[in-house]
Amino acid sequence: MKVYLDNAATTALDPSVLEVMMPYLTEQYGNPSSIHGYGRETKAAIEKARKTIAKYLNASVGEIFFTSGGTESANLVLKCAVDKYAVKHIITSKIEHHCVTHPVEELEKAGKIQAHYVKLDERGNVIMEDLERLVAQYGAEALVALMHANNEIGNLLDIDAVANLCKEHGALFFSDTVQTVAHYPIDLQKTPVHFISGAGHKFHGPKGTGFVFIRSDKQLCPLLHGGSQERNMRAGTENIYGIVGLAKALQTSYDHVEEYHSYIKSLKEYLYSELLKAIPDIKINGNYGDNSLYTVLNVSFPANDNSDFLIYNLDINNIAASAGSACTSGSEQGSHVLRELPIEPSRANVRFSFSRHNTYEELDYVVEKMKGFYAVAHQESKVS
Repeated sequence: MKVYLDNAATTALDPSVLEVMMPYLTEQYGNPSSIHGYGRETKAAIEKARKTIAKYLNASVGEIFFTSGGTESANLVLKCAVDKYAVKHIITSKIEHHCVTHPVEELEKAGKIQAHYVKLDERGNVIMEDLERLVAQYGAEALVALMHANNEIGNLLDIDAVANLCKEHGALFFSDTVQTVAHYPIDLQKTPVHFISGAGHKFHGPKGTGFVFIRSDKQLCPLLHGGSQERNMRAGTENIYGIVGLAKALQTSYDHVEEYHSYIKSLKEYLYSELLKAIPDIKINGNYGDNSLYTVLNVSFPANDNSDFLIYNLDINNIAASAGSACTSGSEQGSHVLRELPIEPSRANVRFSFSRHNTYEELDYVVEKMKGFYAVAHQESKVS
């Protein structure tokens, strides 16, 4: 059996998404900037996709800009907002995705901003009192960059509370919503966030395509120059089939959001309960329950002589999971997120992340292999 439980890193392309993409990989190949029929045809497809995304996020069509994904969207917002609005301070956390932490570090090195890191509690949640202190202190000179949900430990941020706090003090607010778009309802008319980002491959769309929402009263200068595409906001010939696929994937996910939420959440709860029966000394990293992503379960396993090889042993048993973000896989330093939590260094940590394609049968197989792995390790420790 092969089991894929690394859906926070990327998801499988939905067959219905591939179906709508195929014409734009074959006969409908015109350049959207061309004025002839071929170009008008693909330009219309892009604008239809833009309307779809705006509809499901309750945004205006003019506030949606297509990008290559979450990383480009985050870089565009952070770097361009600093220049456009004379931002002097960026308030963020040390457990953001690297698409946020790295640009912030580079901007600070360049002397453009001062970075401030909000305090976290022992489970990795933003301490709102500390955030309020920072936002009140720096006000209109600040940009707050906090993710809606952490991609490694699954903690959810109260995005409405942060957005209203920023509004009260005149600060800009960017939220990396890559893990929550298409999984949770987002109403951009009700939530006064200035910028959010999305990536198609996180909800069964194609890789290499995403979007950024830029509120109409907070327009930015482009990050890339060289063409007038995306209303002069993103130069370069558009990824037509990717954009069409992105919109279809988002539409499919939101049309079934309650059904998928319920099923995937039940998978997460089932795996945790079965692992707890098999290996009692497990712990949850981050939150668990309604203030946690229903797609992510980050588990800390007891230490033994083979803990360092846990992910390897899962892999050789055809189980795909992660020890942290896919962007840090292979890094000797390990997860920057888990380093901020009070976790015993000797324990093994695994992120299981789920999709609607997973089954209970697969989870039973995972528990069986994990139980066997710890039984073998226990026997080896007794012998030694």
